[in-house]
Amino acid sequence: METSTIKTADLNNALITKFVGANLRNDDIYQPVSLIDVKSTYGFDTRRGIEKQVFCDGVLVNSVSKDYGLLSNEMLFGEVERKLAEAGIEYVKRSTNRNNCSFAVDYIFNDSRFIIKVKNGIDKILPMLRFVNSYDGSNKAKGSFGVYRQVCSNGLFAFRSSNSFGIKHSGKIEAIIPQKLQTLVDSFTTNEYYTLSRKFEVLAETVITDMDAFIKLTAEKLNLFKYEMSEKNPLPSLNARMVAEIMKKEASLLGTNPTLWNGYNAFNEVLHTKLKKSFEQQVNIDSLLFDAVLELA
Repeated sequence: METSTIKTADLNNALITKFVGANLRNDDIYQPVSLIDVKSTYGFDTRRGIEKQVFCDGVLVNSVSKDYGLLSNEMLFGEVERKLAEAGIEYVKRSTNRNNCSFAVDYIFNDSRFIIKVKNGIDKILPMLRFVNSYDGSNKAKGSFGVYRQVCSNGLFAFRSSNSFGIKHSGKIEAIIPQKLQTLVDSFTTNEYYTLSRKFEVLAETVITDMDAFIKLTAEKLNLFKYEMSEKNPLPSLNARMVAEIMKKEASLLGTNPTLWNGYNAFNEVLHTKLKKSFEQQVNIDSLLFDAVLELA
């Protein structure tokens, strides 16, 4: 019985890895990066606050103060992977590189033990850790919990937990990262991830009776986009129509009427694929979005 159980678990994990891994974006995030002192390199003084420069792949991406601490992607993401290996957590990863300036890596836990099934079981989510870094100052070095949603076309649900962290690029940042990562990984052993499942179910059980009103209310409350095309043209805008189309598509796929769960995930997809926001802004807005939709339940 024990051997059979192990084989079944291994098969489930292999299927998850194959399904998830085949749909992941994997950019090259390990471009050469360097931090140089302007005076010692070029022989001239600079005004206060731009005493150093950051180069990525030979291109100047940021001018920074003398107190700036460079955290390379190799240092951050390499340390993450060491901590996950120490914790015995298997994963597949997705990486995004925006112009060699800002970066995000999602570590999706490909273990069938961690699956949460929402509604009728078709909608499945896996725990995920997202880490972001930047060389241009657009993001702090940051880590947070999230989940990877298999049914969603963009596969992302970036719910930020209370155990997230953010660190400015200053001083000996590389000495702080290991402790922060250890705390974040250790916190996964608590029940925080699993307590989210009930919130998911509440959203999935709440049917939306007026989809247009829901989209208008949510878009305007969070100032995400204009619901109407213009003052002279009151028809729904492109973003509003996109949310509606995603909601209808997902409801049909799951065999339900449109629910707050469909609505939340539709806004989530537009946020992460259509709206031009930094990685940090995406996570912050998504957290507000989740709470705003949950309040409607």
